[in-house]
Amino acid sequence: MSLRTYFRFFTHTLLMPVLESGEETLVGGQAVMEGVMMRAPHSYCVAVRRADGEIVTQEQPLPRMSEMYKIFKYPIFRGVGTLYQAMKLGMQALKFSGDVGIRDIQEAEAKEKGAKAPAEKCEKAPKGLPGWALAVNLVLSLGMFIFMYKFIPLFLATRLKTVYPEFEGRIAFNLADGVFRMLMFLVFMYLLSLMKDIHRVFEFHGAEHRVVFNFEAGQPVTVTNAQRFTTFHPRCGTSFLFVVIIVSIVFYTFIPFDGFAAKLISRVALLPLIAGVSYELIRFAAKRRGSVLATITAPGLWLQRITTKPPADDQTAVAIRALEGAMALEESQGGELVIA
Repeated sequence: MSLRTYFRFFTHTLLMPVLESGEETLVGGQAVMEGVMMRAPHSYCVAVRRADGEIVTQEQPLPRMSEMYKIFKYPIFRGVGTLYQAMKLGMQALKFSGDVGIRDIQEAEAKEKGAKAPAEKCEKAPKGLPGWALAVNLVLSLGMFIFMYKFIPLFLATRLKTVYPEFEGRIAFNLADGVFRMLMFLVFMYLLSLMKDIHRVFEFHGAEHRVVFNFEAGQPVTVTNAQRFTTFHPRCGTSFLFVVIIVSIVFYTFIPFDGFAAKLISRVALLPLIAGVSYELIRFAAKRRGSVLATITAPGLWLQRITTKPPADDQTAVAIRALEGAMALEESQGGELVIA
């Protein structure tokens, strides 16, 4: 696997919380490398366009967390369970798209080699992402997340407090910490959007949103219809992460620790609870778009101006193919799609 391929896979993993819009009772999806993953309540399908234009898919049944474990039927817990499953599914979808990309590269290299040496025959089957690459990628991604969104903001807020005593109070301190965290997120997303590969991912992200909107509107899902919809969706991971930042400011204010290490550890430990609460807020806001909570989530929609881009017709067609695959598998299992 080339360094560029691994770097693409690594950056996609870092972006997964932004690109994923997991919700176990709704149709949702995620952008992957040169494709889209769409999920229904009991199934999912990943569709990826190969270098030659062919669309390849992977479909599998997807049992709901709340059906496997009763605890995930309850508020807060259902958010933690659903988000865990969404991240796990996202990694599977990302691996499939990465394997397709590697196969294209290997076949292109084999053709070039064959052109230079016609007598030689390549007998090796295309290989996908190795297991060690996935393991290393997960560890590095988690470490990068903690470093960027926990360690650095806390360090900057602590340094700010030593210069300006006004930030000694917990409210002021955690507001500063939250602002630094938000700035880190915005700058990181903007810099990534300047990369050609990531810009294409954001286009597929926009395609996924438009197709989901098309489906939720009850209109025939076609490229023409989907392209009429906006790329900004309230259940997007971008909106979710913004809500997480806001909710974390409130939670961190009540942490009774003063030491840097204790604060850092508590911030990491509280991640599941904060994610669960944020999930409930996003869920409520998506159902009641005129409510106060919907107003709070609005900045997340503004941030999607960075993380979603208008897709081309062929990219939207890939998202539709992924939705069709998930819907067909859902129907074959007797599943009922619910639009909240």
